[in-house]
Amino acid sequence: MSKLNQKLATIQTKLKAKKSSYNSFGKYYFRKAEDILEAIKPFLLEQGVTVTINEELIVNDPVPRIKSTATITDGVDAIHATAVVGVDLGQKGMQTSQQFGAASSYGKKYALGNLFLIDDTADSDATNDHGKKASVIERVTKPAITKEQMAKAVEYVTAGGKVEAIESKYKLTNEQRKNLTKTL
Repeated sequence: MSKLNQKLATIQTKLKAKKSSYNSFGKYYFRKAEDILEAIKPFLLEQGVTVTINEELIVNDPVPRIKSTATITDGVDAIHATAVVGVDLGQKGMQTSQQFGAASSYGKKYALGNLFLIDDTADSDATNDHGKKASVIERVTKPAITKEQMAKAVEYVTAGGKVEAIESKYKLTNEQRKNLTKTL
């Protein structure tokens, strides 16, 4: 095993990247690229390595795609991991720069996750079935949506969120459902 492979294996084994961000609508914590970068900083000097992320627009039509490459190097050898993400130009409520920024953030997160063996399959954003597997009992016991929650739900749907995500959390009346769908 090369010296760099050994250093990377050490970091992969010891790294603990916290989920510091909270999605109040979905009620789950998630990890951002910044969380991973913050967690690897103590290892950089300790292991004598640097980590960089480069991005490249690889396809522009019909859907722009960004390739993010995370690289760890000891100044002699380098190991790379990549992630390719599409840019959702149809995302409502976002300017083009925000759409590219969101895709960029995801690409960085997944390139770093690939490099450092961070598995997000246990995250709510990876496992949330948006209520599609909910039992009859779960559907009956969902709370009714409050006025404040409905206002947030309207903002969420206006920004491109799915009505189904709201229905997986709250019991909606037909009128509330209509109000959300006409927001689209």
